[in-house]
Amino acid sequence: PRLSCFCVSVVRGSEWQAMSKVFIVTFKKLLKLDDSPHRIALAYSIGVLLAFSPLLGLHTIMGLAVAFRFGLSRLAVMAGVFTNSPWTLVPYYTFATWLGSLLFSRRQYIDPAIFHTRLEDVWTTQFWKALAGHWQVLIPFFTGSTLLALLFALVAYPVSLACINAF
Repeated sequence: PRLSCFCVSVVRGSEWQAMSKVFIVTFKKLLKLDDSPHRIALAYSIGVLLAFSPLLGLHTIMGLAVAFRFGLSRLAVMAGVFTNSPWTLVPYYTFATWLGSLLFSRRQYIDPAIFHTRLEDVWTTQFWKALAGHWQVLIPFFTGSTLLALLFALVAYPVSLACINAF
């Protein structure tokens, strides 16, 4: 109830009703899947693992591929994949890279000029050479985000299983 009151104050009347209706319908569809609670929770937690993996831009494709390959619920996997949103990407990957750098106990330096590129520059060899020059940052990035993705997936499974079993 408290969360609901908070959300209602942030999102106005009809918008809140529409959002909550979509959420409830999706949640009910998720719970009424023709699968065991274990497999639904497993599919969701695999989606969470993929959502927070270091392979940016491939989350949806990987989620669908895993769902089709292993016969998992596409809805449950995609619900997990979409737990990481554009609003959380930058803070999450920044924290994950910082965490990874703590594990390697080396300070990493990134030339700020690399962030002042245009979208068209991504297709040039100069951009990729500059990015490759910062390979030492990629190791903490991959390590930190992989560890956190595993942690989140391990937490997502029992939580989602409990929610599914409660309904």
